[in-house]
Amino acid sequence: MPSAWTQNFYHMVFSTKARAELITPDVEPRLYSFMGGILRDLGCSLLAANGMPDHVHLLARYRADLSHSDMLRHVKSRSSKWIHETFPNLQGFAWQEGYGGFTVSKSMVDTVEGYIARQKERHKTQDFRSEFLELLRKHGVEFDESAVFG
Repeated sequence: MPSAWTQNFYHMVFSTKARAELITPDVEPRLYSFMGGILRDLGCSLLAANGMPDHVHLLARYRADLSHSDMLRHVKSRSSKWIHETFPNLQGFAWQEGYGGFTVSKSMVDTVEGYIARQKERHKTQDFRSEFLELLRKHGVEFDESAVFG
């Protein structure tokens, strides 16, 4: 069979460097739109995007021959460059090294889309640190808590 027939979905979570609150309401919609363009350029589809001033959640459908790390490297580096070029007052903007990444089954796509859509509501009662640790635990990711936010 000469082709790969797959449906791959990935929930990505990453924060600004030192969790600085730099994703303002005027930056946010344009940033998500630009990230969607980066993913389209990579042959992917952005299904959901949302977050807070210090972090983002993206859900994408991605092609079989694209690694998670390459996808994130492109999204983070190209969006950071775009922010510097588009918002001169954000020259200090940077993404934190690393990310959280979680594969999603087709049957859970709607649930994850809803989770991402409710970010602002969720963060009225839960901070990013506890949310991120909860995601790691929920997905069975082994980690040393001191290394996650060290």
